[in-house]
Amino acid sequence: MTKVEKGDVIRLHYTGRIKETGEIFDTTDEEIAKKAGIYREDGVYGPVPIAVGAGHVIKGLDEALEGLEVGKKYEIEVPPEKGFGKRDRKLIKTFTLGQFRRQGIIPFPGMPVEIETEGGRKLKGRVLTVSGGRVRVDFNHPYAGKHLVYDVEIVEKIEDPIEKVKAMIELRLPRVDANKVIIEVGEKDVVVDFTPVKDEVDRATLALGEILLESDLKFLGYEEITFKPSVDELLKPPEAEEETETEEAAKTESTEVIGTEEKAEEAQEAVDEVEETEERSESKEAEKAEEKEEKPKKARDTKGRKTRRTTTKKTTSKKKAKATEEKSE
Repeated sequence: MTKVEKGDVIRLHYTGRIKETGEIFDTTDEEIAKKAGIYREDGVYGPVPIAVGAGHVIKGLDEALEGLEVGKKYEIEVPPEKGFGKRDRKLIKTFTLGQFRRQGIIPFPGMPVEIETEGGRKLKGRVLTVSGGRVRVDFNHPYAGKHLVYDVEIVEKIEDPIEKVKAMIELRLPRVDANKVIIEVGEKDVVVDFTPVKDEVDRATLALGEILLESDLKFLGYEEITFKPSVDELLKPPEAEEETETEEAAKTESTEVIGTEEKAEEAQEAVDEVEETEERSESKEAEKAEEKEEKPKKARDTKGRKTRRTTTKKTTSKKKAKATEEKSE
């Protein structure tokens, strides 16, 4: 059987519950979520893709996955220190009742609250008590100090490099159809082109997904990672993007004009060359015509001279014949 190792990309089914109470707090099974009362309409259910050792699940579960066999089911217990942490008394804070009322909030025990620190960090907590004008709020995780139990099944171990990248996209951007994304992988480099799906998801969400994906792909061993469009392009204000598009259009138009001028010059040179060829051809034809005209004249002159010579010979013969006749007489 195939065993799971650190760095493997797998698909995992799991259900997590609190050991002390049996309360189910997380699951990848839709039916179990509905029965436990934790079903979310916007939730994504089914085997979740993760990279073992990358921290995609809590530490205790992540470590326990190594060495498990694909296709088998396991029960894994996670102690508090490797789950949601031990309870920290320092994370229980006291506020005045007036601090809440000035924000229009009337606190009561069990009420979930969110406080923003001076550094801008937001802390989620739960009201413990309200008495004597004081409100005690616990900022520990609700399951801090609890032992966790996970029922898990390794559904699949993904081997193909491109399918591994798709799995990470599915994890970080579950609303994106990873099959539409253009992926090119080398030994140490990868290109992920979201252009075909960029209009199907919010730009800020896509930018955040790319930031998280970069970390995942580096964990898988890729050193050079390229996203299209890039995070900078996705976060660029619409006005700046329009200016960039205008500049690119102007450059394209300028290039086309230059190209047209060059083609026009080439065409003119070709025309000039044809005209020169035609002129040379016409000149040669004229010379040949002149030569033809001269040759017949010479022939006629020669013929005339021959005729004259023949006539002369005939006349001389007649004179000789007449002289001979006179002598005979």
